[in-house]
Amino acid sequence: MSATASPVSPAHAAADPLPGSLGADIGLLVLRVVVGVVMAAHGTQKLFGWFHGNGLSATGRFFEAKGYPAGKTMAVIAGLSETFGGLGLIVGLLTPLAAAAVMGVMINAVAVKSGFFAPKGYEYELVLLAAVVTLALIGPGRLALDRAVPALRHYRLVYGVAAIVLAAVVAGVVLSMRD
Repeated sequence: MSATASPVSPAHAAADPLPGSLGADIGLLVLRVVVGVVMAAHGTQKLFGWFHGNGLSATGRFFEAKGYPAGKTMAVIAGLSETFGGLGLIVGLLTPLAAAAVMGVMINAVAVKSGFFAPKGYEYELVLLAAVVTLALIGPGRLALDRAVPALRHYRLVYGVAAIVLAAVVAGVVLSMRD
């Protein structure tokens, strides 16, 4: 095949295929919605006892049993982070911040588990953590409300890296409070 008959021009070959790919945008939408729904549901389980959750008091006792001080307060923080982080992911609004909120909770969840495999292991939390790190690094895609936010209209890798750093620092501070 000659250079002139190439199906991809050199300018397009060097470019990142994600920004212009409808398939990638739909894939990111599916990932955002699924992870967002899961996280928002987990958050409301903690906050309100919805979806067969334990509610604040029992979740607070769980946090205290894992060595966190002020278990009920930690349950509120985790519940709000999961709920609002999940909702942000669903609609693709302030995606780096939504991803950071979920990452912080998942880092803590991984840290307090014993073993890798379910039911006591952290494999599930690790998959969710990988999903939100991926969303932070790639961005929400074009099918997101971030497109209406001028600063986020054109997603930049630095937003994702900042989200990861923010989540790691805050999660580290929270983990350092444990007994």
